[in-house]
Amino acid sequence: MTEEPPPVPHYLNFVGGRWVDGERRQNTNPARPGEVVGEYALADRAVVQEAIDAAGHAQSGWASAPVGQRMEILDRIGTTILGRVEELAVLLSREEGKLLGEARAEVTRAGQTFRYYAHQLLQPQGELYSSTRERAYAEVRRRPLGVVGVITPWNYPWAIPAWKVAPALAYGNAVVLKPAELVTASAGELARIIAGSGLPPGVFNLVFGSGRVVGEELLTSGGIDGISFTGGTATGRHVAQQCIAYGNKRFQLEMGGKNPLVVLDDADLEVAVRCALDGGFFSTGQRCTASSRLIVQTGIHDRFVDALAEATRALRVGDPLDERSQLGPVASADQLAQNIEYVEIGHREGATAVAGGRHTADEGQFMRPTLFVGASNDMRLAREEIFGPVSCVIRVGDFDEAVAVANDTTFGLSSGIITTSLSAAERFKRLSRSGIVTVNLPTAGTELHLPFGGTGASNHGPREQGAYARDFYSVPVTCYTGW
Repeated sequence: MTEEPPPVPHYLNFVGGRWVDGERRQNTNPARPGEVVGEYALADRAVVQEAIDAAGHAQSGWASAPVGQRMEILDRIGTTILGRVEELAVLLSREEGKLLGEARAEVTRAGQTFRYYAHQLLQPQGELYSSTRERAYAEVRRRPLGVVGVITPWNYPWAIPAWKVAPALAYGNAVVLKPAELVTASAGELARIIAGSGLPPGVFNLVFGSGRVVGEELLTSGGIDGISFTGGTATGRHVAQQCIAYGNKRFQLEMGGKNPLVVLDDADLEVAVRCALDGGFFSTGQRCTASSRLIVQTGIHDRFVDALAEATRALRVGDPLDERSQLGPVASADQLAQNIEYVEIGHREGATAVAGGRHTADEGQFMRPTLFVGASNDMRLAREEIFGPVSCVIRVGDFDEAVAVANDTTFGLSSGIITTSLSAAERFKRLSRSGIVTVNLPTAGTELHLPFGGTGASNHGPREQGAYARDFYSVPVTCYTGW
């Protein structure tokens, strides 16, 4: 007997403590495109401005609320998320196509993030200095940024909103969240949890819609003091331009990556294959920290390619709710079309696919992971972010060439090296130009208490996560007191 799909939930905009309807759109399951996961209400510019106004009215009261109250509310949000992990993970898998195990980990991470920032409020929030003047002292206090527009992508619909919204609220800001339209159900559930947490009306607002309507209103409104954005590099440039043009808003951009994983001759082959497989293909390659360039020294090259190709071909692609699956579907038809286009570009540029490399219509939104060999760093395959399960191997002669190739990119998010040499590992950590460096670990993977961010085209503005998030969501104020 076929199991009936769960009823379709409806998600509305959340503005000033009220649920606001609008034109309805549907989201479907990328593993079963005929299955509707949720229905959401679009916001127009007037609704977005209403949310901004509500946030502006509520922000000062929230900023002056006792620390204990803010802690209690943030902890309640995190605890509620953690109490619903299985239910929310299934919804995430159905909506975005993420494997159920990965979805559980992401939802758990979101709950832990809210609880982490609740307890960050007990850390020192300022500094006291001696003054060079007589009968005076100086101190640096922190003031909330104000009203923050948060624009998030579809690939981590729980983790990324959590690591932006939680510190924004912790440090006394009000928030207007615009999630990607592919993942409105996850954002809607987060809004329901926050709405039930005791947070004063207007401090958190949720608006659904496109970047052209909702995003532009956030970027151009005089009521927004800062924008925290995660997404593509081209869109990030537009965000920066608009923030400067309209009120010189503070902005924080986390964008793409073309991340190298260097494999030296002395590497443990099993570790190298495991890290390349994880970093390049898990999460269907839909991670900004994915290892899409595998830079391999000549002595280990052939053995590494043979072992990785065999492991890649053995990966089980299937329904994300099936615990046996190792890769789920591509999140959208548009993303799949882009992935396929890049595979064709790789063939035309002269690289050779030793795993995957073809896609047929009957495979739907599922895609075999594709491994190219014979690539060079000047190919589009090696220079442009694909955001899919496609990796290429570049052969190099020695450590110095490996570092030069790794750093030869406009991006600078994450990089990694596989080696048994402590000296090589330490040299790589010093010489790599990325913001995240891993040794004998995948390039993908972050921890909530540590800073996240890159260099070059990957990042602009203060780092996210951990105590470093305070640098974006608050403003230092220098105070002098005489007596």
